[in-house]
Amino acid sequence: MGCGCKPKKQREEKKAEYEAEKLKPFARFADDTDLEQHLKKKQRWGDPMAKLVQSEQKKNNYGQIQKPVYRGPPGPANRYNIVPGHRWDGIDRSNGFEKKLFEHRAQQSATKEKAYKWSVEDM
Repeated sequence: MGCGCKPKKQREEKKAEYEAEKLKPFARFADDTDLEQHLKKKQRWGDPMAKLVQSEQKKNNYGQIQKPVYRGPPGPANRYNIVPGHRWDGIDRSNGFEKKLFEHRAQQSATKEKAYKWSVEDM
């Protein structure tokens, strides 16, 4: 069957948890410590204290582990402002289209500005 130790242990823990829940009364009251601990562990979106009481594992507001981010020199500019992935080695392997596009846009805006200044020069 090929079952690993970790899934087996998790199943046993889950089973023990279910057995403990089975012995508890159906009605839950305000002084129920297990319910209180369960509600305290929940992470809620927009909780102002969440940053101060965050667990040792880095998590975002939805309880998912945050993805690693690129921490090197900034990548080349692109049309969609997409940041490089965390495994990027810093080498620009593009064919130069984006660079030419930015140069063309800059040239157009400079020409427009020059034409405007020329048209209002006598005023």
